[in-house]
Amino acid sequence: MSEIKPSEVTTVDGGEEKDWAAAKAFFDNLKTNKPRPPKPRFAVTIAVSSRTLFNMVAERKIYEEEGVEKYVAHQVEHESEPLKPGAAFPFVQALMNVNSRLRELYPDSEELFDIVLMTNNHAQVGVRLINSINHYDLTIERFCMTGGKSPIGYLKAYMTNLYLSKDSEKVTEAIEEGIAAATMFMPETENELSDTQLRVAFDGDAVLFSDESEIIVKQHGLDTFFEHEKEFENKPLAQGPLKCFLEALGKLQRKFYAKNERLNCPIRTFLVTARSAASSGARVLKTLRSWGLEIDEALFLAGAPKGPLLQKIKPHIFFDDQMFHIEGAQELGTISAHVPYGIGQKYHRGKLIEQPAKKE
Repeated sequence: MSEIKPSEVTTVDGGEEKDWAAAKAFFDNLKTNKPRPPKPRFAVTIAVSSRTLFNMVAERKIYEEEGVEKYVAHQVEHESEPLKPGAAFPFVQALMNVNSRLRELYPDSEELFDIVLMTNNHAQVGVRLINSINHYDLTIERFCMTGGKSPIGYLKAYMTNLYLSKDSEKVTEAIEEGIAAATMFMPETENELSDTQLRVAFDGDAVLFSDESEIIVKQHGLDTFFEHEKEFENKPLAQGPLKCFLEALGKLQRKFYAKNERLNCPIRTFLVTARSAASSGARVLKTLRSWGLEIDEALFLAGAPKGPLLQKIKPHIFFDDQMFHIEGAQELGTISAHVPYGIGQKYHRGKLIEQPAKKE
């Protein structure tokens, strides 16, 4: 076999690179009235599963009871019927509204939200999903359909900033990969949400921050926790799984502030924590300050239920690591997302959940 000289390799590779660059430049320069998705390296990428974007309870039942072939056949048969909105639908609409405002202020900027449909559905189901997206006039151009395989391995390739799914196992897998993720739940009743402002509410410990302080509460009680937080008030908490998403929101908020639009900013963030302000609130606020991040409203509830307050805030999404807070929020109409992270997963309503015995 003849030997390839280094100079020959360089020539071939260089030619291919030029061809690729020319093809890409041609595509980028094509004119269209439809907003183009931003380049992933500039965008805040939100990956949503088909079952979070749309209500697919009936379709899921067919899949579980009759199998994948019947499920696919049903979807193809009904592909001209748009699916009903799911838990993430209002959130996605609010993201699009923020994009509209950003394009008004920065017509050429690609620092925008980019929504990706990330689903393990088969490609045959894609037509119904596309028809439903077009029916509601959603701007979702990027799809990842993995035909029954887990899509988690693609999240980093899509440069995902947040992944939302109905599948808690996939969400846990994403968090273990270092990607912000949460399991979404539909509220039991509906609240009227803002159509001009994206509202995002976060719990603190094990969501924005690590679970280090929550471990102390669970293992040693509140008094030890208060002493610990006072002692380490000036030491920032380690970051939690959703810190990077708050960071991404802050980046877009600052684009509005730069145009003197702080009071009219279409993104508003809330910290809704069970912590007490006087006893353990300073460390939280100093941690955010050390990260260079702002939160618009910080609400310290000192153990009071979160549901009634969230009913007033009316967020498009509320993140919490403990299911009993999620359940309380759901009951009062809040769209909630569970973050399966930290020691809180071993407890329910403060009581340790019995773990199944390990097989020898």
